[in-house]
Amino acid sequence: MEDSETTLLSTMLTRWEATVEGTSLPQPPVYDGPDVQINDFVEHTDYVKPGCCFVARVRTGSDGHPFIENAVAGGASLIIGQRDIEDLDVELGNVPYLQVEDSAIAEAWLSAALYKFPSQHLVTIGVTGTDGKTTTTNLIFQVLRSAGVRAGMLSTIKASIGEGEEPLALHVTTPEAPVIQKYLRKMVDAGLTHCVLEVTSHGLAQHRVAAIEFDVAVLTNITHEHMDYHGDFQGYFDAKARLFRALEGPSWNLKSDTEEKERIEKSALLNLDDQSYELMSPLLQVKQFTYSIQPEGDIVAEEICYSASRTSYELRLPDDTGDRYPVSSSLVGEFNVHNTLAAAGAGYILGLSPEEISRGIGAVDKLSGRMEAIDGGQDFHVIVDFAHTPNALEKAISAAQTMANGRIITVFGSAGKRDVAKRRLMAEISARDADLTVLTAEDPRTESLDSILAMMAEGCGNQGGIEGEDFWRVRDRGQAIYFALSLAHPNDLVLICGKGHEQSMCFVTVEYPWDDRRAARAALEAFQKGIPMVDLGLPTFEDGS
Repeated sequence: MEDSETTLLSTMLTRWEATVEGTSLPQPPVYDGPDVQINDFVEHTDYVKPGCCFVARVRTGSDGHPFIENAVAGGASLIIGQRDIEDLDVELGNVPYLQVEDSAIAEAWLSAALYKFPSQHLVTIGVTGTDGKTTTTNLIFQVLRSAGVRAGMLSTIKASIGEGEEPLALHVTTPEAPVIQKYLRKMVDAGLTHCVLEVTSHGLAQHRVAAIEFDVAVLTNITHEHMDYHGDFQGYFDAKARLFRALEGPSWNLKSDTEEKERIEKSALLNLDDQSYELMSPLLQVKQFTYSIQPEGDIVAEEICYSASRTSYELRLPDDTGDRYPVSSSLVGEFNVHNTLAAAGAGYILGLSPEEISRGIGAVDKLSGRMEAIDGGQDFHVIVDFAHTPNALEKAISAAQTMANGRIITVFGSAGKRDVAKRRLMAEISARDADLTVLTAEDPRTESLDSILAMMAEGCGNQGGIEGEDFWRVRDRGQAIYFALSLAHPNDLVLICGKGHEQSMCFVTVEYPWDDRRAARAALEAFQKGIPMVDLGLPTFEDGS
């Protein structure tokens, strides 16, 4: 991305103060040091360049303060930190140090000030949840675009601005605050009026979206995930709740240039069919809407019909007319009914007509790595999906069962240095719901792959699985896919889960190029030719397992 225009620190602090004056929003720090020009905010010394501000972030397990001297050597014009400079054994030279109470919050608001608070000029829709965030974000974006709304999108996969797209970094969740603000400014400068933003629990907990004024917040679901980071379910829920409580925050002292933003009533859209509804709804004072496959919801799917390639239903909106609107989607499975209902609800809140909503949902084709079919002319199905949580895997297997007349064969792993409990949970779900299970690598990072697979094998065994009969361990992911194909009979379905759209796999600290879709096609080609699986470059290939 292009660098921003250089701005004086004093100017950013003045903009921040003017925006939040008289409110309970975070106030700018007092600063009486020398004024400096700033062109960016960075948190890693590898990205320090002359004129930037280095932010010494304090995270779980890491602290940026010991790297301040490296940032100074790299040409940083300003250092922001939380610790008293007198307690730090660092040489700053002539570089000023701005001490703040929370460097993450300061970074978020100063980044927003650098780019002139762009979210104030965009109707901003935040989408959060454990599963379905990316799909729902894309659906809302496509529905808006189909209706002629000048919308942008920032998901964990890419940024879409007008007709252009930019991929995001590997394994990214919600980008850091300066990156988000930079993209939002690009959207404003491109003449867009709306932005759909995928918001993760990490992004919320780490204040990456702290200085964004959201107008609509959408919740897909809250299930088991990221317990390693948030500690327990309550901590995870509390992080998600930040997005919805932000809707209730005080108004900014900054008039919007976007007429639509001035008119909209801040609203929350909740999934009535998920446990999160009972927890979230009582906390909120803003206007609420619900979506559901039950008649009690505001946005409801009736007469749902599932097939191997499409899902259709009659859409009921909260307009009291008694009318129903036909929806037909290429996205399959009950979980995608909920995703499309969330998009329909967001469209309704944003003032789209039922016809625009129905047409927009129907126009969405396959989404990258989401129940994506791989067709090499074989007589069985091969599907790649991003499902990497217990809930998502369960839903993906359920959807697969509507698509095939034969057995379901799963291929998946569980990431290293992440939530340990879900390894057993996912294996148990597959052993219970699928017919055959192939356990394999999925970003083991610095953990032992064999130990991860042993925990998963134990989970299969807990459900009565017998290794070598209905579940297997194959360390190399490419060979695991190939092996699963060799198990398939006509009309079976091989479901490859966990990586989806991602473009790399991490072993120790090295990111190896990897794409499950490319791997599935390569495995299909080798299998159909009757030759061994080709080497796709993972370090596990040479051991032949």
